Amino acid sequence: MSLQTEVRRLPAKRPLLALVLSILLVELVGASGAVFTAQGLGTWYDSLVRPAVAPPSWVFGPVWTTLFALMGTGLWLVWRRATDAPGAVRLAVVVFAVHFVFNLGWSAAFFGLQAVGLGLAVIAALWVLIVATMWAFARVDRRAALLLGPYLLWVSFAAYLNYRFWVLN
Repeated sequence: MSLQTEVRRLPAKRPLLALVLSILLVELVGASGAVFTAQGLGTWYDSLVRPAVAPPSWVFGPVWTTLFALMGTGLWLVWRRATDAPGAVRLAVVVFAVHFVFNLGWSAAFFGLQAVGLGLAVIAALWVLIVATMWAFARVDRRAALLLGPYLLWVSFAAYLNYRFWVLN
């Protein structure tokens, strides 16, 4: 039996292990964006005029940890259907991966490059890709798409904040 077949069967054979692995994978990849965030925090970020509705910095860690856990759970719900609907699952996973590149790309643009305007362009593309991911997830498991709802709302708020930073600075 190939490794690919074993990975595909893991959700059915050991669903709790597969769920934990899916959440951990998304949390780890998502946390890698903190490298870029750390580059911009401090002198540069503190020098920006902040929008009135900008939450305190301590809010972002718990929010993103929760959102990544929801994303990982959604990915797991899709992944566990790999033997039932391989084409739809493959598409959903590819769209999810592309969207995640843009998720990390926002941190790289906004904080890493300290480019507020570029960050705004990236977050606009990210928003569209989250909607596409929700669509692809819904084709496999509607619950997986619904788990991305809070993420879409948060990124909508973040896009507004990014826009306000751009206007104010």
